[in-house]
Amino acid sequence: MTIQTQSPAPLLQPGETAVLFDGTCKLCNGWARFIIHYDHAHRIQLAAVQSPEGQALLQWAGLPQDKFNTIVLISNDKVSVRSEAMFEILARLNAPWRWLTAARVVPATMRDWMYDKIAINRYRLFGKYDSTRLPEADYEGRFLKARR
Repeated sequence: MTIQTQSPAPLLQPGETAVLFDGTCKLCNGWARFIIHYDHAHRIQLAAVQSPEGQALLQWAGLPQDKFNTIVLISNDKVSVRSEAMFEILARLNAPWRWLTAARVVPATMRDWMYDKIAINRYRLFGKYDSTRLPEADYEGRFLKARR
């Protein structure tokens, strides 16, 4: 699902893209590392939902700031969640990852049902960290920081 907002996203300049993910979820952290590894053009910035930046963007988007269970992509004042956010991320990567967007032919209700089943069970299936994982030193510039 993608929604258009009425106001500019805080912390992002026009044309910038941010992905919000659960910083305690091992699957979500793996996805963040995947983005860092394959986003050679550095089109996507990341923020854990538990970070001040993530909380500010969630509040702006009108999404829950606790009991978080979806990945969020914010770009050009549009907010995409669940399977649509995944496709928006893949669309920003080079081939062959971009080619996976062909799976958008699957109806959104079916994609989101499958996404929700994994999201609800992600801690049990993949594990959970005791606290939010901090960015690695070699990820400099990949995580969204409040501009001062």
